[in-house]
Amino acid sequence: MKVIAQNKKAGYEYFIEDRFECGIALSGCEVKSIREGAVNLKDSFATVTKNMEIILLNMHISPYKHGSYYNLDPKRDRKLLLHKSEIRKIFAKVSQKGYTLIPISIYLKDALVKIELGLCKGKELHDKRASVAEKQSKRDLDRIVKEYRKYN
Repeated sequence: MKVIAQNKKAGYEYFIEDRFECGIALSGCEVKSIREGAVNLKDSFATVTKNMEIILLNMHISPYKHGSYYNLDPKRDRKLLLHKSEIRKIFAKVSQKGYTLIPISIYLKDALVKIELGLCKGKELHDKRASVAEKQSKRDLDRIVKEYRKYN
């Protein structure tokens, strides 16, 4: 598994309740561009349509340099591939207030492009501050343990 891109802000902005691995419908030039790492997940999100399909919106895949007229719109909507039972489970949660679907990372698994999709709930400002403080205290503790092991 080779991670191509991560949405680092997702963990800061949201509580990630559940994670799903899903495929994505792409053209050949888009796959080549993703393999080069020319993808951005920053403002992207997913939604469930009336047809019980999950569509990924606002994911930017830069046009492939050697693609000529095969290149498609970089921010076009892309269909995510999941089992029906998973889509039903996601639809039930997303229809509740406050839940959203956020792509967490995009990676290569064998020769396939996969997306890790998170079922998320937004954090309040005080939650963000608490998570930053927790991360900093963990970092300090790791630093102290490392110093302790150095002298013993």
